[in-house]
Amino acid sequence: MVIIQPYDESATHLAGIVDLVNYCQNIEAKLDIKMIEQSDLFMIKEYYQQKGGQFWIALDDNQVVGTIALLPITDEVAVLKKFFTYPKYRGNPERLGAKLFSQLITFTENKDFKQLVLDTPEAEERSHYFYEKQGFTQITKEHLTVQYPYPDSNSRVYVKDIS
Repeated sequence: MVIIQPYDESATHLAGIVDLVNYCQNIEAKLDIKMIEQSDLFMIKEYYQQKGGQFWIALDDNQVVGTIALLPITDEVAVLKKFFTYPKYRGNPERLGAKLFSQLITFTENKDFKQLVLDTPEAEERSHYFYEKQGFTQITKEHLTVQYPYPDSNSRVYVKDIS
């Protein structure tokens, strides 16, 4: 059974996060994004949690099988980051992506954020479909109202108003 919980500074869980992110970005999507470009993964508590955001991990038998994070940029705008699941947990029957996203949305609403933004690689059509189904609208990078680092320069940018 998969459980979702906030990241807790476990070396084992951190290693699992790195494996998952590397698998999804570099093996599956062939983006060639280095871990040195994602130092936030090695300081989750400081980068996400201490700034008023959160980083969740999904565990199956204590193995990391999914992640999602929320990074506050302003009091009203936050960024959805590090949303990954292994393929076997996508879609039915697991629907882990939907479960992780639901956790993030509940947290976002409780923190009174007004807008959620994200970036996703241009080639990731399955991700585009998921985000659009969840009410995100694609915008141009020029219409992004906040600045934040994202490692894949060939990305689509999406925005969702939170009510």
